[in-house]
Amino acid sequence: MGYGIKLHVWGDYACFTRPEMKAERVSYDVITPSAARGILESLHWKPAIQWVVDRIHVLNEIKFESIRRNETESKLSAAIVKSAMNGKTSNVRQNVMEERQQRMTLMLKQVGYIIEAHFEMTSKAGAMDTPQKHYNIFLRRARLGQVFQQPYLGCREFPANFQLIESGQAMPISYYAGAGERDLQWMLWDLDYEASMEAKFFRAVMNAGIIDVPDLSKGGK
Repeated sequence: MGYGIKLHVWGDYACFTRPEMKAERVSYDVITPSAARGILESLHWKPAIQWVVDRIHVLNEIKFESIRRNETESKLSAAIVKSAMNGKTSNVRQNVMEERQQRMTLMLKQVGYIIEAHFEMTSKAGAMDTPQKHYNIFLRRARLGQVFQQPYLGCREFPANFQLIESGQAMPISYYAGAGERDLQWMLWDLDYEASMEAKFFRAVMNAGIIDVPDLSKGGK
């Protein structure tokens, strides 16, 4: 295991969409490991490293709110864009007025989490890539609030605030501290990019506000 970090993230709204709900957007109860990884990658990512989420601390009470949002019924495929970039004739066009439709969103409100994670070096690491180097880069960027892109909570219109939890620093107390075990059912763990983006799921169980995340890439369950 590489160097571990703890990042406090929070926001007014979040929506970690369940893939089985295709007609309407319905959020999972808490942030998914893949969404947590995306936030970490917004701060620091290179091909030389791979983030692994170890634990998620749920700080605030889980609350839902439903709204109707305007969305387009389809989106441009990556294949069409890639074709156009290669100089081929492609219809890279989307008429928002014609494709606009209203969809219900069941989202979370006033969320707060602590993401515990570490990174591992990949086969793409070069001679200059050391764990210490990338660890210190992440710490520096997190302390300064630097990002490569705005981190978000499931949907890009729900920005995530963040703050590094320093070594030895006390963590915020969870609303569920002292509470018993709560089964959050099956949850998307992440996509396996080495297996044609196969979706992997795990049984999320929250105990006193903490969810232990298995490493399914290494056979965890």
